[in-house]
Amino acid sequence: MTESLVTLIGTALRWLGFAALPLLAMPIALLFLPRLLAAPSRILARQIDRLSEATMGLAMGFAFAIIIIQLLGVLLRYVFGLNFSWMNDSVVFAFAAIFMLGAAGTLKADGHVRVDIMRPRFSPKVLAGIELIGTMGFIFPIGCLILYSGAGLVARSWIDLEPFNESDGLPVKYLFKTLVPIFAVLLISQGLAQAIRAALSLRGQPLSANAPDSGAQSRPQT
Repeated sequence: MTESLVTLIGTALRWLGFAALPLLAMPIALLFLPRLLAAPSRILARQIDRLSEATMGLAMGFAFAIIIIQLLGVLLRYVFGLNFSWMNDSVVFAFAAIFMLGAAGTLKADGHVRVDIMRPRFSPKVLAGIELIGTMGFIFPIGCLILYSGAGLVARSWIDLEPFNESDGLPVKYLFKTLVPIFAVLLISQGLAQAIRAALSLRGQPLSANAPDSGAQSRPQT
C-alpha cells in the first residue's frame, strides 16, 4: 500500500514538473515579449519571493530549535547522566534544514558568496545579463540534476519509512532526505524570480511598475 502510494505521488510530481518546465523559459520569452509577459512575470516573481521569505523564517526557527535541543542535551547528559540518540538526530535534522530551507532566501537577499571581482565595476544592465545567464546556465540545470538524481533515493526512503540508524533515533529519516528535493525546488523557484528580475532590468522595466527595481538597478555603477 505504501509503495503504491509513493509511486502514485512520484508520478504526479513528475508530471507536475514537466508541466512547470515552460516557466523556466519565461525570462527569455520576457526579453522578446515584455509587454505581454511583464505583468504576469512580476506577479510570479513576487509570489516566489514571499515563498523564499517564508522558508527563510522556517530555517531561522530550526536554528532556534538547535539551541534549545543542545541546551537540553547538555543538561540531561551532565546533570542526569542521560543521553538520547533522537536528540542528536534532531540536531542533524535541524542543521540540514537551516541550509536547505534557507538557501533560496539567501539567494533572494544576494547573500551567497560571489567570486567575480569585476562585479562592482559593471553597469546595472551588464549585471542583469550576468545574473540571467548564470541562472539559466547554472542554477536551473544543477537544480534539475539534483531532482533527477535524488528522486530514486528519496522514493525508496519513503517506501521503507526509513528511520535514523540508532534504535532510539528519530523514525523520520525519509523526511530528512526529502529536504534535498525541497532545496532544489526552492532554489530553482528563486532562481526563476532572479532571472525574471534580470530580464525586466534588461528591458528597462523594474520589478515594480511604479518603483525602481531593488535588485540589479540598485547595485554600484561606475
